[in-house]
Amino acid sequence: MRTRHGVALLGMLGLTMAGPGEASAHGLIGQRFFPATLAIDDPFVADELSLPTVLHIKNRGSEEGPPSLQTDVSGELSKRLSPDLGVSLGGTYTLLDPDPGDSVSGFDNMEVSLKYVFWKSAPHETLFSAGVSWDVGGTGRKKIGAESFDTVTPQLFFGKGFGDLPESVEWLKPLALTGAFGLDIPTRRHNQTISVNDDGDVEVERELNPKVVQWGFSMQYNLQYLQSFVRDVGLPAPINRFIPLVEFAMQTPVEGRDAGRTTGTVNPGVIWFGRYCQLGVEAVIPVNTRTGKNVGVIGQIHFYLDDIAPKIFTWTPFHGVLGPTQSQ
Repeated sequence: MRTRHGVALLGMLGLTMAGPGEASAHGLIGQRFFPATLAIDDPFVADELSLPTVLHIKNRGSEEGPPSLQTDVSGELSKRLSPDLGVSLGGTYTLLDPDPGDSVSGFDNMEVSLKYVFWKSAPHETLFSAGVSWDVGGTGRKKIGAESFDTVTPQLFFGKGFGDLPESVEWLKPLALTGAFGLDIPTRRHNQTISVNDDGDVEVERELNPKVVQWGFSMQYNLQYLQSFVRDVGLPAPINRFIPLVEFAMQTPVEGRDAGRTTGTVNPGVIWFGRYCQLGVEAVIPVNTRTGKNVGVIGQIHFYLDDIAPKIFTWTPFHGVLGPTQSQ
């Protein structure tokens, strides 16, 4: 699911949030388990389902509309095609409740993504991946902000665990970082509006659809990693499977009247993960007044399909059954 849909809509209203997007794959590299993050996409490919991811926030008013309560309900299905190549399909249903005005709701554009892990090092708990996402124009409702044109976004991702740090700083070993960087490229350069003024003259207005850099990262502290690989501090269940984290989800236009003006959110929260699913919740805090002034909330239920039924969900056309992500 892409929190990115919620972010893009906030951006259109002059306040922007992030997303990612909504987050995608969980994964293992070396001893490090990376969960699926909520606001930005992460670097792994996996067989999994995010359903639902719910975002709720109050948008401030802008030239394009009054203040409104926005609720996004998103879902995303991801499937590995090989051990390092995966595809995903996501969608978002949005409800806008303006004040004043009538509520409007509908689906945002469908999003299709492809991702490939091209480098990884288990001893250093590090990997890099590249991908591309396609926001399919015209598949969503215009009244909730869905564009009629496509947007293609080439992306780079990384993940780094710090389990290779020296023993003198052992308390930092459970720390991990992930990051995502992409460039939104609209397939239509301008939106054109034709109108007739009071004198009967035809007026043509052209509005630029700018390229936008989508960027963000997460900082995570895995308490299970602390217990299992650093020092057993006696944390009870379910706390021993908590991952406190903070995500930074930003976007910066590179052209047009808002070029160089970054908007986005900081999302502190926590993820609990089990063998077959994870639960996550984060606050959604605007980074500046251009983004907004109201704090929202995002929550997610995420299912590890590759661990729930590996013989079914991990089948691939060229590599057979890949098996579960987590060890049985």
